[in-house]
Amino acid sequence: MHDTELQILEGVSGGPDASPVASVIVLHGLGADGNDFVPVAQALDLAAIGAVRFVFPSAPVRPVTINGGYAMRAWYDIYPPSANPAVPRREDEAGLRASMLQVQGLIEREIARGVPAQRIVLMGFSQGCAMTLLTGLRAPNRLAGLAALSGYLPLPQSTAAERSAANADVPVFMAHGEDDDIVVPERGEAARDVLQALGHAVDWRTYPMGHSVCPEEVADLNRWLLRVLA
Repeated sequence: MHDTELQILEGVSGGPDASPVASVIVLHGLGADGNDFVPVAQALDLAAIGAVRFVFPSAPVRPVTINGGYAMRAWYDIYPPSANPAVPRREDEAGLRASMLQVQGLIEREIARGVPAQRIVLMGFSQGCAMTLLTGLRAPNRLAGLAALSGYLPLPQSTAAERSAANADVPVFMAHGEDDDIVVPERGEAARDVLQALGHAVDWRTYPMGHSVCPEEVADLNRWLLRVLA
């Protein structure tokens, strides 16, 4: 058993009394929590579009197989890759889909608080990137955009059949480290290729870094956010 409740940290650029005109929901990577990307949000300058609410949920704590069953914050379980590269990776489909419902709930929470879906960006790093693509492509309401950092596309075989018509042309920002040895660049490139084949406008960027974030990436992300939220 594991704790299925999300802990949510949030803040509004422009001060706590400012009225948000947009929301960015940020999903952290394996073993991190909602605090992980607060510094990145603080480095962004979105004043040109008005006050923005940043929502930083912390994933539930669960045992993670690839880490010896150690319990940590994770959106879903991760299994070791097969020794045979021809065998598809085993994925925790049940965990992925359960967390997808939770992330969709966060989107609906923002809509209920007065931010239209088309003013909401879903953003994630690594595992959070996988959740961003999984949820965002299937979201029933058109979103402003998906920011997918250092991750991959989960359940790729079902993407075409399950993606929503509302987000068939949602803009996607994808960034990856050229030296990433946790989620190798080829997995990001494969996700990019699937999305482009489905007709998505993908802004693909690579940087000379590992499994991390760099200032140049944040600057590119900032420009993209200003564009999709203009």
